[in-house]
Order: sequence, then structure tokens, then C-alpha cells
Amino acid sequence: MRAKSFMAGFNIAFFEKEPVLGIIRGVDENSLPGVLHAAYSGGLRFLEITLNTPDALLLIKKAVLLFPDFCIGAGTVLSRESAQQAMDVGAQFIVAPNLNEQVAGFCVKRSMAYFPGALTPTEIEKAWSMGATMVKVFPASQMGPDYIKLLKGPFDQIKLMPVGGIGPNNIPDYFTAGASAVALGGSIFSANRMANREFSTIQKEIAEFMVAVNKIYSKISVVDIANHSI
Repeated sequence: MRAKSFMAGFNIAFFEKEPVLGIIRGVDENSLPGVLHAAYSGGLRFLEITLNTPDALLLIKKAVLLFPDFCIGAGTVLSRESAQQAMDVGAQFIVAPNLNEQVAGFCVKRSMAYFPGALTPTEIEKAWSMGATMVKVFPASQMGPDYIKLLKGPFDQIKLMPVGGIGPNNIPDYFTAGASAVALGGSIFSANRMANREFSTIQKEIAEFMVAVNKIYSKISVVDIANHSI
């Protein structure tokens, strides 16, 4: 059963225009406001807080209240119970390193965006067929952009979001290979940086990441429009 194009609290059309997901793991409550401000100022609009972060549910709730213009989700969601708890505190989408059929069913039933992790063609097709908004190809760092290109051959309708090892230098390769979105995480949102309140560095590197994405994505959009013109 396919997921709807517009999710409760999550706009897939907007995400595809701003196709970057930030992943925060290990932030503490005191650093959270500064990290969120840096992320938003750097250009991010979609952000997950992983549930293996201490007090993650409290942090998600606080993030939703502090930055209502952010789309805040829960990451590392491994069970239906965790998905319910995340939704109850305001999470607007669910991300996981794997496909869990109970979590998939929960999200589809509630029209909630779901980004399950998968790697092999069989796993990716199953995740998509169970209602994934996009399939999180993880760990992308072990496979590279060429793997995304190969997957898009038979799976041209499946939306893929590579996660792991994505940076300004290889962003063009991933998007030209067919990625629908990419994610940034520990290389920018490192635990040490967040704890040491290095917010200006976080903002600067996010801005650089977003510039690289927007540059290549605008080129792809122009080519796509040209290819579909009469």
C-alpha cells in the first residue's frame, strides 16, 4: 500500500524541493536550541532526532515547540511502540535504519511519512511496497553513487535517499545518479561540536552543504524540464 503524497505534518513536495535531511544524535537539552538555530540558519528545514539520544522524546517535543517552522522527525525508530511515542510528542515523520513491518503499518495507517533503511534490491523494493515515503539507502558510504545509479535502472519509480558519507564533494554524484534526497549527520552534528556549542561551525558547514545541493539540484531540474518540453 503506497503512502500518500502529503503526510500529516510532512509535505513531500516541499521536501523534494529542499531535499536534505539533518540527523542529530547525542545532543543534550542545553545545546539543543543553539543546534536548532544553527541548522535553520544554515538552510535545513527537515531534521530528525534519533531515539537512541538520551531523553530523545523530550528533545523532540522541545524542538517542535521551539521551532514550529522546522519539520522535526524521530530517527532510529525500531518498534511500533517507539513510533507511537514519537508521534505523541510531535514527531512529524519516522526514520529507521531498517524496515519494520509493524512500524510501516503504523505509519501508513496514520498517513505519517516513513523512511525505512534498506540496502539490497530485495530490501529496497519491499520497503517501497510497504509504503515508504522514500527508502533510506544505508550505509551509502559502503556502496557509493554508482550503486544508486544501478538501482534506478529497474527501480526508476522508487525514491531513494542515500545516507552515510554524503558531503559537498560527492553530492553532485549522488543526485545525478538518481537520488531524490540526501542526509547529513555526524560529520556536521558531531557530539563534541554540539557539547562544546560550536554553533557557528555547524551553521557554516550546513550552509556549504546546502549550497552544493541547491547548485546541482537546480541544474538537474532545468535538464528535466528541457527533456520533458515539447
